[in-house]
Amino acid sequence: MSLRSSRILSRPEWSINRAYYKSMGYSDTDLEKPIIGIANAWSTTVPGHYNLRQVSEAVKEGIREAGGTPVEFGVIGACDGIAEGHEGMRYILPTRDIIAHSIELMVQAHQYDGIVLLGSCDKIVPGMLMAAARLDLPAIFVNGGPMLGGPVIHGRKADTTSIIEGVGRLKKGQITEEELIKMEDSCAPTCGSCSFLGTANTMCCIAEAIGMSLTGSAVIPAVYNERLKTAQESGRAIVNLIRKDITARQIINKESIENAVRLNSAIGGSTNSALHIPAIAYEAKVEFDLDIFDKLSRTTPLVAKMNPAASANVIDFYEAGGVPVVLGEISSLLKLNALTVTGKTIGENIKGYKSPNNEVIKTFAEPFSAFGGLAVLYGNLAPNSAVTKPAAINPNMLSFQGPARVFNSEDEANIAILNNEVKPGEVVVIRYEGPKGGPGMPEMFKAMKLLHGLGLADKVALVTDGRFSGTNNGCFVGHISPEAQEGGPIALVQDGDLIDINIPERKLDILVDSLVLEDRKKQLQPPKARVTEGYLYLYSKLAESADKGAIIKTRAE
Repeated sequence: MSLRSSRILSRPEWSINRAYYKSMGYSDTDLEKPIIGIANAWSTTVPGHYNLRQVSEAVKEGIREAGGTPVEFGVIGACDGIAEGHEGMRYILPTRDIIAHSIELMVQAHQYDGIVLLGSCDKIVPGMLMAAARLDLPAIFVNGGPMLGGPVIHGRKADTTSIIEGVGRLKKGQITEEELIKMEDSCAPTCGSCSFLGTANTMCCIAEAIGMSLTGSAVIPAVYNERLKTAQESGRAIVNLIRKDITARQIINKESIENAVRLNSAIGGSTNSALHIPAIAYEAKVEFDLDIFDKLSRTTPLVAKMNPAASANVIDFYEAGGVPVVLGEISSLLKLNALTVTGKTIGENIKGYKSPNNEVIKTFAEPFSAFGGLAVLYGNLAPNSAVTKPAAINPNMLSFQGPARVFNSEDEANIAILNNEVKPGEVVVIRYEGPKGGPGMPEMFKAMKLLHGLGLADKVALVTDGRFSGTNNGCFVGHISPEAQEGGPIALVQDGDLIDINIPERKLDILVDSLVLEDRKKQLQPPKARVTEGYLYLYSKLAESADKGAIIKTRAE
């Protein structure tokens, strides 16, 4: 076994590096073993990361037991939930690339032999997988697990999204402030990633499907002892990967990425996956475009259903068998020879898993619907693409036409919605919220939740060049490309213009004569840039469009 760390730890020329390690208590024996970095996004800010210090200790035990030496470092991780609905949300997507860059810098600066990635939440998971693919070293992803659900409210176990829906009900006089406070106290009873199928749990499931996490590990609850057992096993697994010289790009490739898209489709995963999977593919040097999402979604049945598409939560999904059961149900569609961090193929990993065929996971033969996942729309409002999630939309809303109510920011839209200015039958258009215009492509989470709470989710559509939370439901279309900031057609929409959304036909159009749109474009005066300094300014200059995953290019073309 050839170790790259030995190149900077051999005597006598690298005795100084050995001295640095010894100053922290490492022994000569430690320094002869594989040096394995642990990139830990632990903090007391993010509920999904609150237990990662404990998870890390279990990983270290496994590494030492298998003959490796763990070295740990910190990685940033921001909480989407805490950042939702205010200026902080603009900073969330940009953290994804900072996470990838920082892991690359630490691993390369210290020449680790392998890397264990500890994270659970929305942009942290894809950022870590991007780093693994870029570095192409032995790597494994370990998450902290979802939180348990709260008491049943309105037919489902409460979670953090219950609060914003509760605000809408409070506004309508359906609940009291005391009831809202009680909900606040009980909806998130433990640490962990939020208990619905938002982006966090979607990406943890994708990490398992793509082969970068141990089988069955994606949705083990944060507070279960099995979470720590799996972490310890992951520590042993990374040493095995180093010994076998199995690197990240042997696992993250065209076949495994297609498997991940299939899994995402089969569980009705977050629309944010349409940003993150292309970004991971870019780092793995795999050609990928959004049409692959649409093609695979059309032929992948929806076999699992969770909130926001159903009352079941992710804990219910875990108890029904989780990712391996779903992969088993759709196995005829998968690339079963794709390698995983177990050292075995995905086909070998999922043997023996049987579907309970209950209210959470159905069979391939009798699914919830014949297709799942995401739909990619095109039209004169979205020449390059737009993304939606049919699984989260009432079937009666899959085709919708109505007059536009245009807002140049999410804040403007939220105020209008709360003031009852948005009427049934309208299409809310929120623009200048893309990667460059936002900047940072914030989620229109609050707007959709307010519409839901006010009883308008099945009466009003929302389109945007921003994005959505994985928990949003209702008729929504996001990721419109090109975005308004780049002069895309969404910048030309005016109040009263008819917007036609036709998801079955994959169309998104503004029903305005092309000559009128051309004239509007000549007179277009974009609003003043929101940010002119700091990292968001830099991001606005470097980020690619949403249809390319909002990536920052890291290599010469």
